[in-house]
Amino acid sequence: MSSDFRLGGDLPINRLGFGAMRLPTNSFHGPARDPETGRAVLRRAVELGVNHIDTAAFYVSGDATVRANSLIREALHPYPADLVIATKVGPARTPDGGLSATTDPADLRPLVEENLETLGVDRLDLVYLRIGGIQPPPNGESVAERFEMLAAMREEGLIRHLGLSNINADHLAEARTIAPVAAVQNHFHAAKRDDTELLAACEEAGIAYVPFFPLGGGLSDLNGDRITKVADRHDATVPQIALAWLLASSPVTLAIPGTGSLAHLEENTAAGSIVLTLEDLSDLA
Repeated sequence: MSSDFRLGGDLPINRLGFGAMRLPTNSFHGPARDPETGRAVLRRAVELGVNHIDTAAFYVSGDATVRANSLIREALHPYPADLVIATKVGPARTPDGGLSATTDPADLRPLVEENLETLGVDRLDLVYLRIGGIQPPPNGESVAERFEMLAAMREEGLIRHLGLSNINADHLAEARTIAPVAAVQNHFHAAKRDDTELLAACEEAGIAYVPFFPLGGGLSDLNGDRITKVADRHDATVPQIALAWLLASSPVTLAIPGTGSLAHLEENTAAGSIVLTLEDLSDLA
């Protein structure tokens, strides 16, 4: 299976990318991490062949002193020609440091502009419309007006490709009547596989499927007898096998493991060289 994918049909990227959420803090809006370490992780990720970074303007430390977008700009700008930076809009920070889900389409433009400014670019490669919280919103919630707003900014040249995050099949179908969808980002990993139908729909349409929390996000335990057995067979770690399984699940899956540790970065990127056998996949089924 190829290690590359053409996002939106025109942006070639390595299927094993990097998620920036843990650069400012180890826990969402927790204590700030050392920013120089974050910049070192970003520079090393690019050295290791990562050319797809997933971020958001709301990825910040609890005291808002360390911001993922700022670290990306400081470490990598001017950006390599092949680097694709994906961001997401929808959630917005509240005065108490929390997040609220944006439902008013008019609120999306300033969020897009914030990402343009903090990343130091004239056009964003990929912008996801993120809806709801961790759990998908209830069926029947329309994304049309919000997606139309992003589609208009795409027509202006501020956004290259559009995506959707935390959605169901109805949201995807609705959005595709408005503008092309290049990527879907949902909660999915080796221990949480209840989104296989949407993954299949993305595969059929050539849409990238980019799981958030590809290693469980601290919400799920990946350590089970089956995955441990396969890890031992490859002299690999359980997280490495979990990433290899994601990449083997479909030619459209992209993995974006995040870390603020150079050692974990090396471990995660090494997963891209693991080729699972039919026996491995059977054991992991």
